[in-house]
Amino acid sequence: MSVQFFDLLRQNEILHDKIFASVNQVVNSGRYILGENVSALEKEVAAFCGSGQAVGVASGTDALHLALRACGIQAGDEVITTPFTFVATAEAIAYCGAIPIFVDIEPNTFNISASKIEPRITNRTKALLPVHLFGLSCEMEQLTSLAKNHHLKIVEDCAQSIGAKYNDKQTGSFGDAGSFSFFPTKNLGCFGDGGMVVSNDPKVADEIKVLRGHGSRKTYHYDLIGYNSRLDEIQAAVLRVKLPHLNSWAEARRKNAGIYKSNLAGISAIQLPVEPANCYHVYNQFTIRVKKDRDRLFDFLKKRGVGAMVYYPLSLHLQTAFADLNYKKGDFPESEAAQDEVLSLPIFPELKESEVLEVCSAVREFYKQ
Repeated sequence: MSVQFFDLLRQNEILHDKIFASVNQVVNSGRYILGENVSALEKEVAAFCGSGQAVGVASGTDALHLALRACGIQAGDEVITTPFTFVATAEAIAYCGAIPIFVDIEPNTFNISASKIEPRITNRTKALLPVHLFGLSCEMEQLTSLAKNHHLKIVEDCAQSIGAKYNDKQTGSFGDAGSFSFFPTKNLGCFGDGGMVVSNDPKVADEIKVLRGHGSRKTYHYDLIGYNSRLDEIQAAVLRVKLPHLNSWAEARRKNAGIYKSNLAGISAIQLPVEPANCYHVYNQFTIRVKKDRDRLFDFLKKRGVGAMVYYPLSLHLQTAFADLNYKKGDFPESEAAQDEVLSLPIFPELKESEVLEVCSAVREFYKQ
């Protein structure tokens, strides 16, 4: 049996009729940019996240960038974040002319280590950008306390964490802004690129609305140098069909995670994902740590027809794009250890129990060699 890492077509097949009816309605409406579906989706996502405002944008990367801009981040500012994340996190900081300041991660959660942040704060530090990686919330109580004590903004990177909770509160609702991605393989994905920013600050939301539309509040009058970053009507229509299923999909992911954990427990070479007692993990990825021979296991699974991925093989502080920051190997040992050990296994909601068991069987077979 082959097991795909992700199969978008299964979800599309289940929702086919509703999605195509919704898309067809948009096509027939003649309005494709910032129409009623975008407005409705913004209200629905804001309500889901427990935030007062939501603004649809063109991608998760733009959501981060515009959120930082709206929070006042500008050239020369420092923004503290993690090196163990997708490149967009640090790109968004650089787009503002600001400087990414990396802080190492916790080895058990892969999220930024709150206890290591304070020594990195300087008089140029203006914001924290925590990433809720793989669907697990950061320690937001500590981070919000740090931000309050040092008068810092918080922009949450929720690209992988829609529906995840910390102390029963949705990620994205803790800071000044929360940025989401609707890339097709996310827990809530559209049929292309899309993103959204949520905020409880009307001024932040208003600024993002201006920035996403070329810096204009009044047609052909421009208050700012803005961007073309609008979530289109078709993507919003697709997302509105999918949003009501998000909680059940999260539960399906959690069920699959439980099967993995019960069937892979006891393999000493593997460290399974953790879920702190005050967190609700939504498993955008099911990421294990392989203490030895990660690449051999990866190749073995591929030969067995089992999909797997490495998120992420090279931490951002070691990437050529950020060479001017003058970091070097050894600066963030936990992040560097993780990059050599992580392996993500299939976890999507439509994955069958028999397929999860097949993946577990293949992993156990590898360790019997």
